[in-house]
Amino acid sequence: MTKAQINNFFTTLQAENPEPKVGLNWINPFTLLVAVVLSAQANDVSVNKATRQLFLIADTPEKMLALGEIELKKHIKHIGLFNIKAKNIITICQQLLKKNNGEITRDRQSLEALPGVGRKTANVVLNVAFGEPTIAVDTHIFRVANRTGLAIGKTPLAVEQALLRNVPIIFQLKAHHWLVLHGRYVCKKRKPNCSSCKVSLFCNFKEKILLY
Repeated sequence: MTKAQINNFFTTLQAENPEPKVGLNWINPFTLLVAVVLSAQANDVSVNKATRQLFLIADTPEKMLALGEIELKKHIKHIGLFNIKAKNIITICQQLLKKNNGEITRDRQSLEALPGVGRKTANVVLNVAFGEPTIAVDTHIFRVANRTGLAIGKTPLAVEQALLRNVPIIFQLKAHHWLVLHGRYVCKKRKPNCSSCKVSLFCNFKEKILLY
C-alpha cells in the first residue's frame, strides 16, 4: 500500500469508530494483564464472563495470591488451558510482589520476563494501560496486514515492525484496535466481506474483485 492508501485506510477506520476499545474488561493494569493472559486461545466473551466475578474479589496481586490457585481455577475453568494459566497468574503475582511491590511497570522487558507473557501480551498492556503506540500482532492483524498490503511479513514480529514503519504516528495508538476489529468482523479469514468493506478502495487484496 502507498502512503496515501494507508492514510485513507486509517482515516476511514477512524471515521467509522473514533474511540475503539479493547474487548476485554479490566480495572487496572494488573487486571488487564491477567485478562490478556487468559485470552490466549480463548475469546473475549469467555474471558469477560470468567473475570466478572474474579476481579471483584481479586484485583491486585495480593488479593489474587490470597485467593489461591485452586480457587482461581474455579473462576476460569471454562477457559482453555486454565490449569497452566492459573499457575502462571499465581507466579506472576509472586514475581510482581517480589520485584515491583506488586506494580505493573511501563517496561517491556519486565513484562516479558513474567510467565505466560510474550511480546503480544506486553504490547497490549503497554498500549491500553499506558498509552504506548504499540501494535500487538495477533492472528487477525497478521492476516489483515499481509492481505491488504498494509505491512508484509512472514512473522508477527516482522509485521509489527513493518506496521510501526508504515502506519502514521497519529494513528498508531489506536491502530491495534481498528485492525483487530476489522479482521474479526470484516476481513475474515475464510470469507472476507469485501462488498461491504469501508476500506476496500485502499486495499491491495488481489482476490477482492472476485468477491463482489
